[in-house]
Order: sequence, then C-alpha cells, then structure tokens
Amino acid sequence: MKNYTITIDTGTTNTRVFLFNENNEPVSSAKSEIGVRITAIDGNNDRLKAAIKGCLEDVLKQAGVTYENVKRVVASGMITSNVGLTEIPHVVAPASAEDLAKAARSVLIEDVCPLPILFIPGVKNRDGKLDLTTFESMDMMRGEEVETVAVIENLPKGEPYLLVLPGSHTKFVSVDRSGKITGCLTTITGELLSVITKDTLIADAVGHSFTSEETYAKEYVLAGYETAKKTGIGRACFSARILNTFAEPDKTKIASYVLGAVLQNDMEAVKNSNALTCDADTTVVIYGKNPLREALMDLFAHENFFRHVTEFVPKDSVPTSAKGALHIANLAE
Repeated sequence: MKNYTITIDTGTTNTRVFLFNENNEPVSSAKSEIGVRITAIDGNNDRLKAAIKGCLEDVLKQAGVTYENVKRVVASGMITSNVGLTEIPHVVAPASAEDLAKAARSVLIEDVCPLPILFIPGVKNRDGKLDLTTFESMDMMRGEEVETVAVIENLPKGEPYLLVLPGSHTKFVSVDRSGKITGCLTTITGELLSVITKDTLIADAVGHSFTSEETYAKEYVLAGYETAKKTGIGRACFSARILNTFAEPDKTKIASYVLGAVLQNDMEAVKNSNALTCDADTTVVIYGKNPLREALMDLFAHENFFRHVTEFVPKDSVPTSAKGALHIANLAE
C-alpha cells in the first residue's frame, strides 16, 4: 500500500528528510550537510541533487520500504528557490495554509526521485515595483512559512501573532486573526553574533565562545541591550572589551552582554519596520533553542511593547518544517 509520506526541507547549509507513516508518525530520517549554498558556489545543483537523492534512499532503506509504498513526496524551504531544485514563485501575503497548498507545484525530477515532488512556495510581503521609499517594507521567506503553519496549529485560534524564529537569519512572522501570514521581517543577527564572537577584537573578551543555556546571565544581557540602545551596536560591542578588562573577568558573562547588545537590533527592527503588521495586542510567540529563546523572552518582557509574550516548545523532536509541510500537503490533496 502507498501509505508513506516523505518530507524534504532544504536550507542554505543542510537538508533534512523524514519518512512518515499513514498516521503522520515519523519512521526514519536522514540529514546531509549540503544545502543551496553549494549550488551558489558550484554554479549548478548537481551536488544538491545527489545529496537529496541519497537522503531519500536512506530513509526508505532504514524503514525497509520502497517507493512503491510512498504516496507523496513534499518539499519546502530554499529547495524552491532559483538555487534549489525547481523555482516556485512566492505567494504574496496575506497567505493562509490553503493559499500555500493551492500554489504548490508537483514536479518530476527523475534523477532525484522517481515520484513527483510537491514543492511548497515561500511567501513575500508584497508585489509590484520597489524603490528607495518602499523597499524596507519588503521581505520574503522560504521554509519559515511551513514552520509558521505548524506552530499556529498549536495555538489558540482567532488571535493575532508575531512568531519569532531565531537563527543565523532571525525571522519575525506576523499572523492575523484568521491565521493568514501578513508579513515577515528578517535580520542577520545570528551571523553578526558569530562574526563578533569569532572574528573581531571582541573575541578575546568573550573567550571565543557564545553564551550557553548554562552560562546565560540575564543581568548582562540587559546591560548589553541598554548600552546598544543608548550608544549603538558598534560602541556597545567594543564596550564588552572595556567591561572585561576593567570590571568583569568572567568571559561567559561578557558573552551574555554581547548577546544582548546584538539582539537590540532585532527589537529595534520589530518596533520600527514597515515589514510587519502587528500592534500591542499581538501575542509574541518565541520559538527556538535556548539561550536565544530565553534572551528574547527577557528582552520582550523588559521592553513591554507587547502585552502578551510566550514561548513555543515542541513536544517531540520532529521539526516544525516537516509538520507544516505535511499539513499543507494534506490540504493540497
């Protein structure tokens, strides 16, 4: 019987594939450290194709089944971009899960998979021509839209939300009361933090390490945040060296300080950007790993722009990207 579903999630640097049974329970999984960055570097997607094909064959082998047992293969993320397997145009916000399902496209790529793959599109904030007066309101995503679908399925209906997904590129996604994605905002905070921590003069002050869940120091996160708010990120980060040299020898606390300084940019963007549709009555939902999740919880509470701030912690290890893709695939049937 054809009662299995495979999900593919390809990002910038890696690919994850899951095999689910007819009850939407994960049976096997595979991961490759190859994402669309390889396509951009190589100028072709040959290595990406090979990696995805290998992961697909791996999950089937682990479960002892073949493609004869698979009813559908679903893909999301950067795999639908011009450096992925096939480019699917973004859906323009506001966009619901049903809109994403309608815009999904089934494509057969025989040197990757013998079955057609259902590609779920990303979402962009707006359509039409942009100029220097309007470009800041524009943003786009490929992958976070399926995560958003999965998360809001676990939240009370009829409320507006701002989902926060921290990472190398932190994504803020606004959702209206009907469950439609109304916009997103992206920052490169994770990359900035990495560069400051590893490749600047400040690396010595933080011990070349990020703060961890065990060493997280709220007092120092707030100090870094307030310093950046007052003097800017450049001065605040250099002040980490001053703090370490003259006042605080514990480099783990300095790492917390730098985290707060860098995150100040995110908070400023949420308050002032035209890319999002939200207000004080919007419920903020922070999803991701600690210490970033904890730091953002502390900073949103500290600033108190939003009346309601909560966190979303998954009940299992199955990525929300896979769960959201499954949900959209069901709607597409």
